Amino acid sequence: MSKLTARARAVRLPSVQGHARECALLGAVTIAFSSILVRLSHASPSTAAIFRCAYALPLLGLIAWREDRRHGSRSWRQRRTGLAAGIFFAADLLLWHHSIADVGAGLSTVLANIQVVLVPLAAWAILSEWPGRPVLIALPVSLFGVLLISGVLEHGAFGRDPTRGTLFGLGAGFAYAGFLLMLRHGGADLRRPAGPLFDATAVAAVLCVLAGLVIGDAHLVPTWPSAGWLVTLALSSQVLGWLLIGTSLPRLPAATTSMLLTVQPVGSVALAALIFGESPSPLQLVGVVLVLAALVAAGRSRTVVQAVESPAVEPVEPAESVELVAGAGGCEGIAV
Repeated sequence: MSKLTARARAVRLPSVQGHARECALLGAVTIAFSSILVRLSHASPSTAAIFRCAYALPLLGLIAWREDRRHGSRSWRQRRTGLAAGIFFAADLLLWHHSIADVGAGLSTVLANIQVVLVPLAAWAILSEWPGRPVLIALPVSLFGVLLISGVLEHGAFGRDPTRGTLFGLGAGFAYAGFLLMLRHGGADLRRPAGPLFDATAVAAVLCVLAGLVIGDAHLVPTWPSAGWLVTLALSSQVLGWLLIGTSLPRLPAATTSMLLTVQPVGSVALAALIFGESPSPLQLVGVVLVLAALVAAGRSRTVVQAVESPAVEPVEPAESVELVAGAGGCEGIAV
C-alpha cells in the first residue's frame, strides 16, 4: 500500500464514518425522487433509461478519474465485472420504467425493492452463503404483498395495468439482484465507489440505446423540459444518491441499514400521492406494508448481502463489515 493511499484512508474514512448515518439518509431521500422524476419527464421508458445514464457519465467519469489518480488504476477483474454489471443494470432500468408507466411511481418502487430478499437468496444459490432465517421468513410475506399490489385479487386496483406493471417490477428486482451480485463478485473498493458505477452506467447507456431502437420508443434528441428532468434525475439519483449510499451504508450496523431500506419506497409512495395523486387501493396498500415489513426483516439478517439502490462494495480492511446496499427502480435503490 502506498503512503498516499494510507494517508487518504486515514484522513478521509473517519469523516465518512462519522457522518455515515446522515449521508445514508440523504442518499435514500435523494433516490426516493427517482420514479417521480421519470414520470415528470414524460419520457418513454427507454429514453428515460438512456439519458439517466448518459447525463451522469461526465461527472462520474471525472470522479472515477480522480479516484484512479489517488489510489491507482483498478485491475481488469474489477473493471470486467463492473462492465458486466451494466448488462443487468440496463435490464433493471428498462423494466422498472415500464413498471412505473403501468402501476405508478410509488408502487413500482416498492416492487423493485424486493431485490432485498432476492439478493441473499441468489447468493445462497450461487455463492453458498446462508441467507439467514429472517430472509427465508421474509420471502413468502413479500411475495404475498406483491400479489396484493398486482391487483389480481380485486377489481379497480390502481394503475393502467397493475398486473403487467407488477411483472415488470419483479423483473426489475431480479435484474437488480444480478447487478448487485456481479459487482460484489468483482470486489469493488470502498475507497472508490465511482469507478465501478461509471463502468456499469456506461455499459447500461449503450445497451439502453440498442434496446430502445429495437423496441422503438427511444428518442435520442433531447427536448425541453423533458431533458431538464432527466438531467436532474442523472445528477441526483445516479450520481449523488448512489455515491452517498455506496460510501455510507456499508459502514453502518445491519439494524440501521434495515430501517433505512424503507425510506426510499415509503418516500416514493408518499411523493407519488402528493404530486400525481396516485391512490392505491386498500388491498394494494396492505401489500405495500407487507413488502416493507419483509424488507426490514431481510435487512436484519446476519448475512453480508443486502440490497438498497447502490453499488456493491468489498471492504478494504478485513475488520470492516460489508453489506450490499442497493433501488429503479432501480435500481432504482433502495431501488434504482
